[in-house]
Amino acid sequence: MEIRNIAIIAHVDHGKTTLTDEMLEQCGMREEGVSMDSNALEQERGITIYAKNTSVFYTSKLTGNKTKINIVDTPGHADFGSEVERVLRSIDSVLLVVDAQEGPMPQTRFVLKKSLELGLKPILVLNKIDKPGADPARAHDEVFELFMELGANDEQLDFTTVYAIGRDGTAKRTMEDELVNLEPLFDTIIEKVPPAANDTTKTFRMQAFNLAYDNFLGRMAVGRVFEGIVKNGQNVVIRKPDGETRNGKITKLFTFEGTQKKEVDTAVAGDIVMIAGIADIFIGETIATDATVDPLPAITIDEPTIVLDFLVNNSPFAGREGKFVTTRQIRERLERELEVNVGLRVDFAPSSERTIEGFKVYGRGEMHIAVLLETMRREGYEIQVSQPQVIFKEVDGVKTEPFEEVTIDVPSEAQGLVIEKLGMRGFIMKDMKMHESSVRMVFEGPTRGIFGYRGQFMIDTRGQGIMATRFLEFRPYAGAIQKRLTGSMTTMETGKVLAFSLGNLQDRGVLYISPNVEVYEGMVIGNTSKGDEMAVNPTKGKQLTNMRASGTDETITLIPPIEITIERGLELMNLDEYLEITPKSVRLRKQILQESLRARAKKS
Repeated sequence: MEIRNIAIIAHVDHGKTTLTDEMLEQCGMREEGVSMDSNALEQERGITIYAKNTSVFYTSKLTGNKTKINIVDTPGHADFGSEVERVLRSIDSVLLVVDAQEGPMPQTRFVLKKSLELGLKPILVLNKIDKPGADPARAHDEVFELFMELGANDEQLDFTTVYAIGRDGTAKRTMEDELVNLEPLFDTIIEKVPPAANDTTKTFRMQAFNLAYDNFLGRMAVGRVFEGIVKNGQNVVIRKPDGETRNGKITKLFTFEGTQKKEVDTAVAGDIVMIAGIADIFIGETIATDATVDPLPAITIDEPTIVLDFLVNNSPFAGREGKFVTTRQIRERLERELEVNVGLRVDFAPSSERTIEGFKVYGRGEMHIAVLLETMRREGYEIQVSQPQVIFKEVDGVKTEPFEEVTIDVPSEAQGLVIEKLGMRGFIMKDMKMHESSVRMVFEGPTRGIFGYRGQFMIDTRGQGIMATRFLEFRPYAGAIQKRLTGSMTTMETGKVLAFSLGNLQDRGVLYISPNVEVYEGMVIGNTSKGDEMAVNPTKGKQLTNMRASGTDETITLIPPIEITIERGLELMNLDEYLEITPKSVRLRKQILQESLRARAKKS
């Protein structure tokens, strides 16, 4: 049976996972209620976080032949970009999914650039052609321009286009055709994607491009068999890209069928498999039966761009909700995360800078870290984290920092405000295009300038703006930038919050809490519109007297507070604050809780 290996790549929310789910459905390989986004966080956020493997068996009506199509569904968010690059080494073509209304977006550029550099010839899928603002011809032209801009060769420029509505599971080869099921897409894959090389005469050789973890089997490697045949129970040699070798043994062997993995005794060249038994396997290492074979080309993993402290929770409310609260438990959890989360780095060494026990964690971005923290709190961990900081590097004696490209789609009346706010944060506009009543702007600037901006952006654009970022490179330090214009409103008492107090405080800024919530001294309960730090008492009740005057007991109308989520907290927090995260609560707090001690520390 022939095998085709493809990856589905796209910008976040352009419909990759929905399309993959429909491909499984139409080949009878999708279980009811099961989606490729199987992780609870993925389903809630509507984004793919982890690259996943699946496969379908398709029998062509044109030839009558049955083909196995291995599909890798990849993340679209920039923080998980390191997942994409590794996957592209193991496949022979990509389906580039582009929203027919939005056209190519920043992450489209990132994943396409990687694909073209590896010599792959993409198949363009213009998705969501039923949207009211869809313009497939314009989107196609924009993609062609992007191919040209990224240096595609003549063969790559001659790409095939399929038009689809992924949600309905329908597709067609040209806009004039009738929409049918996904057969036009499957037939295009069979026709345009070369069959996987299946030389079984050579000795076995494969490369791990992804890792999985199982409580019983430990760390497992996912990779493509490039040559030969692999058998369960086989003794193998693991080679690092630098040539260093060690021995191992395969204890379990799996291939993919639909959304499930299937245990097998043998697998042949061209297939994508998962193997257990090599506890210290790492991405990019070559697994072979012959110690003399050359290692496959190294896979580079993107460097982290931000760093923050993960600390033991020491707030007055510590230990109320969490099951895992000690340094040892947090260390073990982070060590387990490092088994599979290759974009993460952790420094477990003790630091003289920290007054609380904890670890330095390095990640790809705020979303990358927020997903880890959300997963940990759901597992019962209590933790507090410091404000994320960008990583500065010294290159040839020059201080450098990470830079981002920010693409923004906003209603035209909001463009002035966005340009002003990003300009203050060190961003320079590189491009601007008008489209009916909206405008698309492209900016470049330092990563630290984007910290804390997303919430402000949603307010400035009244929730109508779309913002997407992608990491560019390390560039010379951009100097001081102006970010937050508000100060913190910090409680100076411990107790239950009263509506009467909040009614008076809401005129001074934006509140993060509701009445009847318990607070402690040093907890941040809002921000001040004038930018000054303010100590307040939200537990203070109304002074009751025997005298009553008309109009003194009018109803208090409270503005709904801004709910502090992990991502919002990481954006809002100041340098002298911690974000406290427990299974049921997310709170902002000052590092030094007592107001008198804070004032003394500020002076010194």
